Amino acid sequence: MKLRVQLQCKNLHEYLRELSPEILDRLYNHPATCLAVYRELPSLAKNYVMRMLFLDQPLPQAAVALWVNKESKKDHDECVSVLAGLRLWHSQQLQGGLQGYILNPVFKDNLRIALLGGGRAWADEGSSLGPDRHARDIESLDRYAMERWEVILHFMVGSPSAAVSQDLAQLLTQAGLMKSEAGEAPSITSAGFQFLLLDTASQLWYFTLQYLKTAQSRGMGLVEILSFLFQLSFSTLGRDYSVEGMSESLLTFLQHLREFGLVFQRKRKSRRYYPTRLAISLAAGVTSSSSSLSSSSNLGSTPGTGDAGFIVVETNYRIYAYTNSELQVSLVALFSEMLYRFPNVVVAQVTRESVQQAIANGITAQQIIHFLRTRAHPIMLKQTPVLPPTITDQIRLWELERDRLQFTEGVLYNQFLSQADFEVLRDRAQGLDCLVWQDVAHRVMVVTPHGHSEVKRFWKQQKSHT
Repeated sequence: MKLRVQLQCKNLHEYLRELSPEILDRLYNHPATCLAVYRELPSLAKNYVMRMLFLDQPLPQAAVALWVNKESKKDHDECVSVLAGLRLWHSQQLQGGLQGYILNPVFKDNLRIALLGGGRAWADEGSSLGPDRHARDIESLDRYAMERWEVILHFMVGSPSAAVSQDLAQLLTQAGLMKSEAGEAPSITSAGFQFLLLDTASQLWYFTLQYLKTAQSRGMGLVEILSFLFQLSFSTLGRDYSVEGMSESLLTFLQHLREFGLVFQRKRKSRRYYPTRLAISLAAGVTSSSSSLSSSSNLGSTPGTGDAGFIVVETNYRIYAYTNSELQVSLVALFSEMLYRFPNVVVAQVTRESVQQAIANGITAQQIIHFLRTRAHPIMLKQTPVLPPTITDQIRLWELERDRLQFTEGVLYNQFLSQADFEVLRDRAQGLDCLVWQDVAHRVMVVTPHGHSEVKRFWKQQKSHT
């Protein structure tokens, strides 16, 4: 069992597939949800949905298969799997025993509404409340969003000035990004180190998934808050919206979004809110990749801080980070040794010890390289490759050097009185597929913790018969 824990981040479709059919069908009662799910479908699957959107009768599966040529059969099979997994269409038996496909009627009706108009308004614009004397422009909303999000990141790296609510601290612990020992302040975990090296869009999506996992345990309606997130993706940046008609559960969710920087609300009791770029981009297509998410806006780095493209890496393993951000300095320090610090630049050294310490904390070599490449200074972007190969190769070699040993938990059996006793128990462990290691000459073996109880039971039975 490897000690390193890899941070897993599902994309939107992977997350929705894990929901129960009942929850999915309730989600599809909202046109905004249907349009958001449709937007994330593969292009071929979108084509299938459009062809069937206005058909009330099922189509034979053989007829649908003829929509693509033989070379595209793999893409066809993938589309069939995606549409079935998301319950966007169902199989139905036709006359003559043939099987056909028909769109989910709930999804079909609401996607029609989303595309053609009709239905109730998804969100009430704040214009009904009159002009806002404290209106925020787009630039100030971007600045507010990243300031709020950076408070969370500062809290994770242990900045004394960063303070978050008890709810948020508990969520970070439940997500495995931080751990809290009795009587001690929360501290970052190996998964948390990996989280900090992701781009902002990836962090937001992962964090949102963790929030959704705990929503029902908080007494919140999963369908309600998911639908609200999808509605936010169709909001207009810089426009205010009214909270009128929101349930208590949604109002609580709105306060959490406010703390994450996804919406701006001047006061907790304010009757209007402004969705920020983080919220709009979160559900608007940045979830198409589970490993590295990007957006068309400036979410990939840190908008408003001026730190996009601030790192210079030299072949002598020196890193020059031109930044005033304490957070960015802390991130660079995760895998390097700090040498000098000046008002607008820090100098660090990538060493074998610093890289292997980062790897011990759960950070991979690829994540370190990705961090340096995505934050490379514009001067470095002019060269190919962006990072010196000597640096990237050496970081990977240091990782391989540490990974030469693989740790496996086990239970040690030794001090056998005879070779026969050893071989009987060893053969039993092999039969149970729980033997990890053996040394015949010294009559020593190791079994897995899972198989220990069964091997122990067998040994007691053997001793009772002798």
